Amino acid sequence: MNETRREQIRSNAKYLREVRPIDPEEIHEYVEGQPHPAAITQVLREDAYELGLVERADGAFEPVAEEPVTGPFDGVEAFPADYSMAIEELLVAEYGAGWPDGESGDAIRERVRDLKTDYLWGNDVEYDHETALAYALYHLPDYYAAVQYVLSVLAADGLLGRKLRVLDVGAGVGGPALGLYDLLPEDALVEYTAVEPSSAVDVLTAMLDETGRNFHATVHETTAEAFEPTGAYDLVLFSNVLSELDDPAAVVERYAESVADDGSLVGLAPADRNTATNLREVERDVENGLSVYAPTVRLWPGERPTDEGWSFDVAPDIEVPPFQRRLDEEASDPDHEPGEFENVDVQYAYTILRPDGTQRIDFRPDVSRYAKMADMDDHVSNRIDVAAIKLSHDLTDDDDANPLFKIGDGSEGVAHYAVLTRGTALNDALETAAYGDLLLVENVLALWNDDEGAYNLVVDDETVVDRVPAGG
Repeated sequence: MNETRREQIRSNAKYLREVRPIDPEEIHEYVEGQPHPAAITQVLREDAYELGLVERADGAFEPVAEEPVTGPFDGVEAFPADYSMAIEELLVAEYGAGWPDGESGDAIRERVRDLKTDYLWGNDVEYDHETALAYALYHLPDYYAAVQYVLSVLAADGLLGRKLRVLDVGAGVGGPALGLYDLLPEDALVEYTAVEPSSAVDVLTAMLDETGRNFHATVHETTAEAFEPTGAYDLVLFSNVLSELDDPAAVVERYAESVADDGSLVGLAPADRNTATNLREVERDVENGLSVYAPTVRLWPGERPTDEGWSFDVAPDIEVPPFQRRLDEEASDPDHEPGEFENVDVQYAYTILRPDGTQRIDFRPDVSRYAKMADMDDHVSNRIDVAAIKLSHDLTDDDDANPLFKIGDGSEGVAHYAVLTRGTALNDALETAAYGDLLLVENVLALWNDDEGAYNLVVDDETVVDRVPAGG
């Protein structure tokens, strides 16, 4: 369609959007040559984001709502059936209908095992098509869930608009894209740009086909270092990719320049020690130009943590996806343990960075009341008050052990843990608070744990713990 007709369509859409829903059959009467309504629809789809239009199920277009995304987030119970079918279709196309059986099943299981070994030892992975399929089979469901838990933080605080320009750096096989799509309401409008250099692009493209009419996706098959972002993005995502970059902080700093003034840069990483602490290192390296919005809020102005920074959140397990169950059930080699190819844990480290200087916890401790963790050595063997962010779930794996929680205030040089030795109604907030909540702790005993090289703050029946919900 020539530019004159396209501009006539745009002009009519701009006028009608202020009056009533835009019907392509109505517009075609006012366009030179009266092009078919389907051609009108195509132009409106191509220019939908710029025009601020969402396409309805009946084929009409209307302005996207200005209100941010709201409503409760109830978590993720399962990987959706439609996406499971899309993955199985890819597996069938590559290996045939009996893909979990025989030589093909053995080959897939070997690929998954290789991926797990490479991940454990931090080896580089070369993604051919079969490796990308194995990666999707094993990792896509939990990554799909994790990104929703993280982005729901922004939604809960009214910081996730219904009209979003999103840049997904290292988009992989589509976990972040699908998670974002399902988190948003049907009337959201998204201009989604993916950057992915590997053969995962084939899987990513197939998964993007499962998104709806108002999720406008473009894929760039190039590296994060080579891609040149244009304009400002409401959301820049680095999901499970920072540990694969040679200089992740430099890459993040470059992309931070493309974050809108009221936008967010979000980094996710697996919960294991290496990748989670690497995420914190990047966070600390780039915070001169970005504020840490969540979860590791800096409560004390001018302070920055220098501890190891291993902190991660844990969400409920998702249901075993049918394709993972099939692959696991068909394994017959003697080294196989049931559940080896099922990956339903949702555990992740994350950071949300913003250019506007905001923090999710708007609290500044009074130095005359609260002890700063940077000065904890001065308080050993004393009872003190502290203000701290809860940075873990219970870290013990023994039912008889005292519950143990990582905490921080943004000034700590070594790890701090709250140890619950005697629970009461006045200190139960330590256990019930959510990851990232602010805890105001009164009369806690500060001790040094020489074995762990960390401070233990002992919460007993003389301690009071008040919870201040994050974002509240």
